[in-house]
Amino acid sequence: MTLEPLLHAPLAVKVHFATVVPAFLIGTWQIFFSTKGAPLHRTFGTIYLTLMTVTAIAAIFIRQPSPTNPVGFTPIHIFVVVTLANVATTIWALRTHNIKWHRGSMIGLYVGGLLIAGTLAFSPGRIMHAIVFGS
Repeated sequence: MTLEPLLHAPLAVKVHFATVVPAFLIGTWQIFFSTKGAPLHRTFGTIYLTLMTVTAIAAIFIRQPSPTNPVGFTPIHIFVVVTLANVATTIWALRTHNIKWHRGSMIGLYVGGLLIAGTLAFSPGRIMHAIVFGS
């Protein structure tokens, strides 16, 4: 395991990495261990949504252009839309006091935006794969 690929990565990758790691830790704590509705839960929820929003926006700038795909978006970029939609849904649910929708959108954000997209980030050819498994 080496952080060398991350050190030489574009700024968007560094920002993405720097926001997604704490978002994963906070999201895990929020879903499994925090007291729902408590002030600390609300504070960390705000931090989590901010981190996830920055993570998604940074991901827009992480591209792999090729002759057949000059724009460089890959299928993993669908999670940018999933993440931003779930953040918006979460905020709407909280403002309308719909806890059931809030819970569902937060679980969707965690599963889609972190677990599924995160797993795909370890695919061969991606920087996370190079960090953990080597080139």
